[in-house]
Amino acid sequence: MTAESGTHPGREGAQPPVAARAPELVLCAVDEPLADAWTAAAQKLAGRVRVHRGSVLDVVAQAVVSPANSYGWMRGGIDAVYAQAFPGVEQSVRSAVLAFHGGELPIGDAVVVPTGEAEPAWLISAPTMREPGERLPADTVHPYLAARAVFLTWRDGRLDHGPVREYVDTIAMPGLGTGVGGVAPATCARQVAAAWDEVFGNRHSR
Repeated sequence: MTAESGTHPGREGAQPPVAARAPELVLCAVDEPLADAWTAAAQKLAGRVRVHRGSVLDVVAQAVVSPANSYGWMRGGIDAVYAQAFPGVEQSVRSAVLAFHGGELPIGDAVVVPTGEAEPAWLISAPTMREPGERLPADTVHPYLAARAVFLTWRDGRLDHGPVREYVDTIAMPGLGTGVGGVAPATCARQVAAAWDEVFGNRHSR
């Protein structure tokens, strides 16, 4: 599905948590530069935003974010970790991209697919690059566009059995474009914060 519309197979027996105005966002980092950048950004954001120093898969969350490419290939970085942890998820992403976007998911859109696990039950694929392994320019805005797509998908998207926001309370997000894409941690954190502000509200006064 996209942030605007679409469906995909639901999960039998899934119980929705209580809907909230915004999800809990857990910003994950396995390296100190990104963790520090996440921490600086999170301190200025309103809502339930926190930093986890460690693997995104160690977070208790209903959804994880895949900063993939537009074709849904999951062969490198955190996407390869997801593909190993959730067998079949790459094919699910590629099938969703084909069904709803003709085979290429534009940067700025996202799809949601089931992981096949009880938790996290969902993977939100939001590309940060068009081609696999693409190096992003220093002035890229792709982390902002990907984060915005994730947040809009949570706010406005629907699963077969109801709104995304009724089934996802916590989203675990790794760096967007900070691996193969080469985006500076501070740039990523700043752009994710801007997307959060745009979709869910203003920063705390300081």
